[in-house]
Amino acid sequence: MKHARFLAGLSLLALITNPALAQDDPRKDAAEATKQVNDALLKELPFDDTTDFTNAHKGFMAALPVEVIKGEGGGVIWDPGKYGFVKEGDPAPATVNPSLWRNSQLINLSGLFEVTDGIYQIRNLDLSNMTIIEGTEGVTVVDPLVSAETARVGMDLYFANRGQKPVKAVIYTHSHVDHYGGVRGVVSDEDVASGKTKIYAPDGFLEAAVAENVMAGNAMSRRASYMYGNLLPPDPKGQVGAGLGTTTSAGTVTLIPPTDIITETGQKEVIDGLTYEFLMAPGSEAPSEMLWFIEEKAAMEAAEDATHTLHNTYSLRGAKIREPLPWSKYLNEALTMWGDKAEVVFAQHHWPTWGNDNARELLEKQRDLYRFINDETLRKLNQGETMREIAEDFTLPDSLGHFWANRGYYGSIYHDVAATYVLYLGWFDGNPATLHELPPVEASVKYVEFMGGADAVLAQAQKSYDAGDYRWVAQVVHHVVFADPDNQAARDLEADALEQLGYQAESGPWRNFYLTGAQELRNGVAELPTPNTASPDTIRAMSLDLFFDYLGVRLNAGKAGEATARLNFDFSDTGEKVFVQLENGVLNHTADMQADDADVTLTLTREALNGIILGEEKLDAAVSGGDVKLTGDQGKLTEVVSYLDTFPFWFNIVTP
Repeated sequence: MKHARFLAGLSLLALITNPALAQDDPRKDAAEATKQVNDALLKELPFDDTTDFTNAHKGFMAALPVEVIKGEGGGVIWDPGKYGFVKEGDPAPATVNPSLWRNSQLINLSGLFEVTDGIYQIRNLDLSNMTIIEGTEGVTVVDPLVSAETARVGMDLYFANRGQKPVKAVIYTHSHVDHYGGVRGVVSDEDVASGKTKIYAPDGFLEAAVAENVMAGNAMSRRASYMYGNLLPPDPKGQVGAGLGTTTSAGTVTLIPPTDIITETGQKEVIDGLTYEFLMAPGSEAPSEMLWFIEEKAAMEAAEDATHTLHNTYSLRGAKIREPLPWSKYLNEALTMWGDKAEVVFAQHHWPTWGNDNARELLEKQRDLYRFINDETLRKLNQGETMREIAEDFTLPDSLGHFWANRGYYGSIYHDVAATYVLYLGWFDGNPATLHELPPVEASVKYVEFMGGADAVLAQAQKSYDAGDYRWVAQVVHHVVFADPDNQAARDLEADALEQLGYQAESGPWRNFYLTGAQELRNGVAELPTPNTASPDTIRAMSLDLFFDYLGVRLNAGKAGEATARLNFDFSDTGEKVFVQLENGVLNHTADMQADDADVTLTLTREALNGIILGEEKLDAAVSGGDVKLTGDQGKLTEVVSYLDTFPFWFNIVTP
C-alpha cells in the first residue's frame, strides 16, 4: 500500500517538461513527397470557406492575460504565447498538414467570448473550454478546465469583464479530467458543503472519473505523452496543437464530488433561475456524459459529443472503445428534442454554431458521421474484410467528409474504423496464421534474417524512403530496430520516415505520435522527473472496491509464487469491512466480511489509508503512531506488500 501510485492520464501528462532540442537539430525538412501530399489536400478541401473563422471570432470580449501562469515551485502551468507561431491567415508550413494547420489557427484563437446573452466561454486557457452561465443570483460554471490555476485565471478574466458574481453551481458534462480538474479554482469545499454551491454531474460520473485514471493509468499516461506531444517543442516541426485544443495545462488537478446527480433523459432542473433539460449520453465520448438545453436561452450544450472534429471512438493513449452507434443515436435524440428550438449549439471544445439551420446541420452531419462509421464497418466486416482492409479503404461520402467539422483533427477515420471492428469482432482477424504470432522481438529477428540481414533491409528501405513510401519504411525498419535496438542507422531511418508521416498527418494525435516516436528513436527515452500524478482528490474519491481491485493489478504473481495470506481491513470511521485473500497468484477481496482466521487485522480510518496511499505517512509509522492498529502477524502484511509492483513511467515504446 505504501508504494501505491496512481496516474491521472491525460490530465497530468503536461507536467512532463519538454526536453530542449539538441543544439544540432536532427529534424528534417518536409520531403518532396510530403509536400505533394499536403498540396493535394489544399485542392481537395474547401479552404476558401472561412465561416469557422468568422464564428471563432464572434462574441470576442477580452484577450487572455499575457502573463505565463506558474506554480508555487516556478514551473510553467500555462504559457498563453506558446503557439504564437500559429498565425491566422498564414499558409501552412511545408511540415504541417494544411488542414491541421487550419484547425490549429482556429483553436489558438483565445480569450473571453459571448456565446449568447448571459452565456460566456473562456477558450484556449487549457485543452477544453470553460463555460459561464449567468443566472438570476450568480453564475453556473460548466467544466472548469484541467487545472485549478488556469480555472482561477479564467474566472478572474470573466469577473473583470462582467462583474463579481457568486458561483451558484458547477456542472460537469462528463467524466474526463479536462472537464473537472480545475474545480477548486472556481469553488471551495466550504461553499459546496454549506449548500452555497451545488455541483451537478451525470449518473456514474465519480466512478468513471476515478476508475479510468487508475486501472491502466500508468500506461495511459505514458502513451498520452505521445498523444498530446508534451515531449515535443511547439514549432512548425513539432507540436502545433492537439485537435481538440492546443495542449493541456500542467497545474493542480482537483475533484470535488457532485452533490446532485442527473439520472435520466428528459429530467429538468432549475439552476439559478434557468430551466435545464438533460439528455443522458453514457458510453458516447465518455462512460458518463450528458447534454442539455437551456429553455430561456434556446441554447444547446453538446458537451463533447458534437464538436468541430471527428472525435475518438478509441483514444490512442488507450481507453475502452466507445460505441459510435449509441453516440449517433444520442445526437439524433438531441435533434428530436431540441432541433427545432436551438438557436445556438456550444460545446466544451472549439467554438459555437449559431442559427437554427446551422445548428441542425452540425448535429445531423455529426450524427451521420458516427452512424456511417458504425454501419459501413459492419457491412464490410460481414463481407469478410479484416480490420486493416476496412480501415485502409474506408471512404466517407463527400457530404460528410468535406464538412469541416467532420475532419479527423482528433480522431481519425482509420483508427475509429479499426476500433469499431475490434468492438464487434475483437483483435483476431479470423486467419489462423495470425492467431498465435511470435512476440515482437522474436518475430523481428526472424524477419530480418529472412530478408538477408539488417544491411540489406536498410538498403532496400532507403530506396523506399527516397520514393516517398514512408509507411512501408517505418513498418519494415521497425523490425531491424526491434531485432537490434542499438542499430542507430535503423533508428535514424525509421525516425526519418515517422517524421514525414507526422508532417502529413491531419490528426493532431497522429502527428504527435509520429514525431515523438521519431524523437525517441534519435535521442532515446529522456527519463525526466516522473510527474507526481497522484491527485489527492482522486485518491479520496476512490471506492474501497476500486482500491482493492488496483492492489490486485499490482500483485506480481511471479514474486508471490504459492504464497497465501488472509487480511482483514476494518475502517473505524465508515464502518466498512473488507476481507482480502491472497491465493493462486491473485488478490480477491470481499466487502462486509471479516475472517475469523485472518493472519492479520488492520483497524484504521479511510483518511489514514488515503495518507498511506498518497505517501504522506509510511505504513510502519502509521502503525507505531497509532493511526493504524494491527493485530496478528505484521510480517504477513509486510510480505504481501513486498509482492506489489510499482510501475515505471518511462517504459520504451518505439524500441523493445
